[in-house]
Amino acid sequence: MPDSGYPWPIETTRLDNGLRVVVSEDRSAPAVAVNLWYDVGSRHEPDGQTGFAHLFEHLMFEGSVNVAKTEHMKLVQGAGGSLNATTNPDRTNYFETVPAEHLELVLWLEADRMGGLVPALTQETLDNQRDVVKNERRQRYENVPYGDAWLRLLPLLYPPGHPYHHSTIGSMADLNAADLATFQDFHRTYYAPNNAVLTVVGDATAAEVFALADKYFGAIPARESIPAAPDGRQVAATGAPVTDTVIAAVPAPRVFVAHRTHPFGSPEYDVLTVLATVLGSGRGSRLYQRLADGERIAQPDLVGGYGVDLAHAPAPLIVTATARPGVTGERLAAGVAEVVDELSTVPVTASELDRAKALLSTGWWRQMSTVDGRADALGRYTTQFGDPRKAADRLPSWLSVTADQIAELAAEVLGAADRVTLTYLPEETS
Repeated sequence: MPDSGYPWPIETTRLDNGLRVVVSEDRSAPAVAVNLWYDVGSRHEPDGQTGFAHLFEHLMFEGSVNVAKTEHMKLVQGAGGSLNATTNPDRTNYFETVPAEHLELVLWLEADRMGGLVPALTQETLDNQRDVVKNERRQRYENVPYGDAWLRLLPLLYPPGHPYHHSTIGSMADLNAADLATFQDFHRTYYAPNNAVLTVVGDATAAEVFALADKYFGAIPARESIPAAPDGRQVAATGAPVTDTVIAAVPAPRVFVAHRTHPFGSPEYDVLTVLATVLGSGRGSRLYQRLADGERIAQPDLVGGYGVDLAHAPAPLIVTATARPGVTGERLAAGVAEVVDELSTVPVTASELDRAKALLSTGWWRQMSTVDGRADALGRYTTQFGDPRKAADRLPSWLSVTADQIAELAAEVLGAADRVTLTYLPEETS
């Protein structure tokens, strides 16, 4: 296994307008992945404008000055490519993977919606996409058992005013209240070349990509002043556990236990990543072994734990379990808490540590095996840490974690005094 988590070449430049361009050449297949990260997510949204970044994930596919509505998708798919976009609290990204000969098409498309969306944005398009987001909220959060858990956990973990207090889906009231001019101003403010990172990985040279980037993005003016997101790095510990119980149309009790830890990208979060794998990844994890296979209080396929990779505040560790028939929510919550508490008192064994590191290595190389996976990683590390080469450090950092570090971190951040517990109970048990 390579010593580096990224053994491919990386070359970078910055255009005069501030756009950072990252290229990683790989001639093994005639394909390229383009990934454009914008440093705008729900953490940037001021009061009254929640959900804006996510709505623009939709609006950016609805036409720009030289591209008709829905044409972006048709052109990429017609060229044999795939595409999508995602939004999270930290950022929004847009990405395509296409045959290498269509790289120029994709860069033109991305530049057109960066610099030319606002003049093409109409009230009709805005109203239509607001309705799409409302439907998405119903389908993904409101009409799915346990679907609103993330919406409930965030305000329990982060106080009002914290940039992670609200979810990316935002408030429907905020989306309905804002007029067209407000949305246009949001795009002008954040969708600027000096607030973005363009990454291309695959069958293209750095010189070729740099020239095309300058050709299509170079004339887009920089934004002189981009508002910084509120500083969320400090979250005061309450010293008291927080609990919430939801009576809903769910098939069985489900428990979510959450803790604030450290920001993604920190050495402590690398330890947390290994800890979470020991705790909650797969049938060999402590949660599965204790609650599903041992005490048999949790359903086997519905127990796990993971860290949420957020970089600008103490990121959460989320643990979840769903009860077997006849098991109460109270008993399940107590069982989950016992397993979490033991991370600081029952040492992680060598076999547990080896298993966790093997799982993380496999997951890392699975992502790195594709040009789109690499493009996303390089975009992330450039946007969030200023240097795509830092991606190479992630896997070695995980592999260096010790059992003592896991116990120390568990004792620091997983105490019961600062724990959030969210329990869902079926309506018939109320």
